[in-house]
Amino acid sequence: MGEDCPYDTVCFHAQQCVEKYLKALLTYLSIDFPKIHDIGDLTDFLPSHLRPPLSEVEQERLTDYAIEARYPGDWEPITRSDAEDMVAIAHRVREAIRPHLPQEE
Repeated sequence: MGEDCPYDTVCFHAQQCVEKYLKALLTYLSIDFPKIHDIGDLTDFLPSHLRPPLSEVEQERLTDYAIEARYPGDWEPITRSDAEDMVAIAHRVREAIRPHLPQEE
């Protein structure tokens, strides 16, 4: 990521990646869930043994990026380090959830 990279957009897409993986697993498991974007709430719908390794702080940070990156406001600047952290978290969630979803052959 270069210095002119839109870090807010990177964080938003990392949040979206995590949200979509959680919703994909919930859908695959036939677990109903409301139309929400809160990562912690979505995680809570999963059986405990299928929850991805996310701390409460990580869940909150991801959820914040669903709003901060899309709407104007008085937000703290989003840094390259923030973006790198969120991408790493999204990769970790992807690796935790994909084995529980059907794979194409």
